Amino acid sequence: MNSDTDTEGQNSWNSAHILVVDDEDAVRESIQEAIRNAGFACWAAGSGDEALAFLEERHVDLVISDIRMPGLSGFELTEIVKKKYDTDVIIITGYGRDFQYEQAIEKGASDFILKPVRLQELLVRLRRVMRERALIAQRRQMEERLRELTITDDLTRLYNMRHFYFEVQLEMDRAIRYDHALSLLLLDVDRFKAYNDTYGHLEGDRILIKLGEVIRECLRKSDTAYRYGGDEFMVLLPETKAGEALKVAERIRVRFVSGNSYPLHDGSTHATVSVGVAESRQGEKLSEFIRRADQTMYVAKGRGGNQSLLARE
Repeated sequence: MNSDTDTEGQNSWNSAHILVVDDEDAVRESIQEAIRNAGFACWAAGSGDEALAFLEERHVDLVISDIRMPGLSGFELTEIVKKKYDTDVIIITGYGRDFQYEQAIEKGASDFILKPVRLQELLVRLRRVMRERALIAQRRQMEERLRELTITDDLTRLYNMRHFYFEVQLEMDRAIRYDHALSLLLLDVDRFKAYNDTYGHLEGDRILIKLGEVIRECLRKSDTAYRYGGDEFMVLLPETKAGEALKVAERIRVRFVSGNSYPLHDGSTHATVSVGVAESRQGEKLSEFIRRADQTMYVAKGRGGNQSLLARE
């Protein structure tokens, strides 16, 4: 029995788009017809230059090309295709010396077939190349998914603390190298532990998810947000001075308060958040940068919460 992944892979290579390149009309047309009869979308070009012009306009998954043609040779075409496009190549030639096979593979070809072309053999090789292509694509997707799992918080879908420490050091290095500002927001849900103890973790999770959504809505593409741990969140704001960062913090705070309604233990109906805002200093260590934002956030909490404060210079 095939798995869902196997079925998806088969569907992807069965729907492949293929370009046949050969200067002999009869060869080109017979190959194109056989490929179409096998259920694939197939186009044809009479030269390497014509093939490149076609590829500028349309994506194909596989190029099947003769070696000897007017203008660009099949080897030259293969080299260009592999450099510019996400496309596999099968080389066709009437010359069967070993060095030609090695040269084709060296240029990036996925397979090699001799003239006169046996159409059934070509289709077998075509399907093998497309299956391998589908498997490689699936592997890349799995690797990307695994990478996301290692850097993403499961609950909020923001980045996690591990990724924060990687990114914040890069951003601090960039700020020093290019002499631009970098600001940090540290957000903490007010009285979250008491709420969790009273209403349970599921209700607490809803508040955290909501805050994560609000943070994402309020950021630019260049900004990044992280769940730092528990009910604490971090936001990195590259090329942003403290005054502008405070505006971002307030935008998040106000939208979060206005966008949630929960029966809180103290009789209020809205969860609130306190935010500490700090701008990095020249030569400052990472630990000090975080400490200033953290201390400022606790000052905001000490003043009753539901406010954003700038760290002292």
